[in-house]
Amino acid sequence: MKYSIKRIFWHLRLYLIFIFFIAFLTLSMIFEHELSFKKVDNLVQQKHIIASLTQLKKQDIELALIQFNGKSTRLLQEIDKLETLYKYNFSEKYILGNEKEYMQALNKLRKLTRVFNKTALNYYTDKKQTPKEIIEAKKQLDYAFASLNNQIDSIIFKNIDYNKQKFILIKYLAIFLTILIFLATFWYRRMLNKIEEDISFLHQLDKQANHDIFSIEADAIALRMNRKTVMNTNPEDIDQVTGINNYKGMLHTYSQKKNLKTSNFTSVTVFEIDNFSKTNRVFPEEVTQAILKKIAYTISLHEQPIDVIARTDYNQFTVILSRASKEQTFKDAGLIRESISELKFNLADKGQVVITMSGGHIIKPHNTSLDEALRQAKEILTYAKSTGKNKILQMRDLAQNGLKM
Repeated sequence: MKYSIKRIFWHLRLYLIFIFFIAFLTLSMIFEHELSFKKVDNLVQQKHIIASLTQLKKQDIELALIQFNGKSTRLLQEIDKLETLYKYNFSEKYILGNEKEYMQALNKLRKLTRVFNKTALNYYTDKKQTPKEIIEAKKQLDYAFASLNNQIDSIIFKNIDYNKQKFILIKYLAIFLTILIFLATFWYRRMLNKIEEDISFLHQLDKQANHDIFSIEADAIALRMNRKTVMNTNPEDIDQVTGINNYKGMLHTYSQKKNLKTSNFTSVTVFEIDNFSKTNRVFPEEVTQAILKKIAYTISLHEQPIDVIARTDYNQFTVILSRASKEQTFKDAGLIRESISELKFNLADKGQVVITMSGGHIIKPHNTSLDEALRQAKEILTYAKSTGKNKILQMRDLAQNGLKM
């Protein structure tokens, strides 16, 4: 099996995009990890603030009130920062799916913070409290402080648990991606080495005759280069009217080209010009030769380096195709027929004349001689002409109509 360089490089472009995506994903993970640290720093800072709010001096109530107002406001701002940071924490929101739980924890933290602020404000600013009320207010402040502190600790511990879950996911993802990238890199390295060997082979074709061509494109180039060595230069092998092979030239050219390394399927198609025979010459000789030349030229436009085309009878052309699949040989033979049917000749006495051809198509097995394949193709051609004109039939068309060769 030969690989297409075009397809390999198309996959390679996708692979490079995939690598870029992995790099971007890694950068995102680093960014989210940094956000996790910021959340913990924010929560620790809140613990310091609420601790300081329990240690203000009641003797200087004005100073205590100024400090309280600034720090209590900052506590709520820090909670808003936590909510903002979470907007960029995509792995927790969309992979762990903890958005509802986390937002509930923040709402509870905000509620406890407001209770703590209210309790602390009442403790520091109520000057009419009795000693017993002061003790009770202090107890309420301590309780509010403990509740808020416990909630902060709970969020910190939850954050550690989230990070642990993310680490497990990242660990397995990293293992999978490392294996995948290693295998893909090894595979592409092998493909590129093979392509390099093909290029070296094409560059020094005469020095590496045993090289097994890897790519479809290099194979096609090699065939075009080899074509120069199999070109027929013997005038006896060339049809004098059309300039392509005659029957003898076809046999000679085929014997040379069939030795070229290829795993393709070989088909033999015998075309015959409809209503155009030696016994029924409807056109002058110069017009007849012009038509034959135009048909031969049109067929040659579809010829690939490994193919063989020839004029094998007065009104018959034989085309030997080599393609990657049986279906492609029949399709290309059909394209040749369609191209011929598009030819139009303007004659003074007949007006516009359209030329068509019928054909018999057969896939040549490796153990079948060319002469045998030609015989079978001509039998199919005979049946094709009996059913009309401007069509190509193949072996299965005979089988469908209960005919045998």
